[in-house]
Amino acid sequence: MIGKVLKYMRKRNNIKQQQISDIVGVARNTISQYETETIQPTFDVIEKIANECGYKIYFESIDGTDKFESKDINRKDT
Repeated sequence: MIGKVLKYMRKRNNIKQQQISDIVGVARNTISQYETETIQPTFDVIEKIANECGYKIYFESIDGTDKFESKDINRKDT
């Protein structure tokens, strides 16, 4: 499903796969593989693509009482 979302965001903003690949730092065919769901991108890559396409990632509890953006979380790579 994430591949379809990435493709939708990219196309909605008239951005070419090559442009995204240059920004994310992966080959253009890797972007294609994300979009066809042949391989899965990391959350970091998803976030970079979303940001480049003008979207932000946020989470909302089912009851709507809690909302936060991914940037609000201090992530530490281990």
